[in-house]
Amino acid sequence: MKRIIVGITGASGIRYAVKLLDMCPLMKRKYDEVNVIVTNNAKLVARIEEGIDDIIEHLRKNNCIEKIYGEKDWFSPLSSSSNLAYSDMVIIPASMNTVAKLATSIQDNLLLRTAASIMRLHRKLVIVLRETPLSTMDLKNLYILSMGGAIILPASPAFYSKPKTLDDIVLFIVGKVLDSLGVPHNLYCRWMSC
Repeated sequence: MKRIIVGITGASGIRYAVKLLDMCPLMKRKYDEVNVIVTNNAKLVARIEEGIDDIIEHLRKNNCIEKIYGEKDWFSPLSSSSNLAYSDMVIIPASMNTVAKLATSIQDNLLLRTAASIMRLHRKLVIVLRETPLSTMDLKNLYILSMGGAIILPASPAFYSKPKTLDDIVLFIVGKVLDSLGVPHNLYCRWMSC
């Protein structure tokens, strides 16, 4: 079974994850199943940034998502690489804490354990960081992950697509994530085609 796993951490930018999961039907053209892992800090940031009191309950309304896990769901099938042979993963938004732990192979929650397994299997791991500025240590950790095969995708919108709304900017980043996964879409106007 081909599975896409969306990991949501406590970085600013929960809106990117919610919008990506709104595109679940597009992802289902490539993947058989969409799973989500939500960290405790993501729950807090969703409340602060988006006014979503319970992000897990909010995501359960999306009938396209098969399973949603919390960071301590150690009995999830995602905790073992034996279940991830045909899985890809996106961490969106990725906190610098998550990046640092993953770069040093710390696996103290389900999201980190799953991402480490994805890297071990040389499957696609897209890391959408939403932090600025970046310290030397942040850059070093991102470099380590890139050398390990991760796709580093900063949430840095382009303006050649002439965005008119905040949603246009968010869709550009979501489109870039789908591009990285090889999922066809028309979410943003490509260079020189606007």
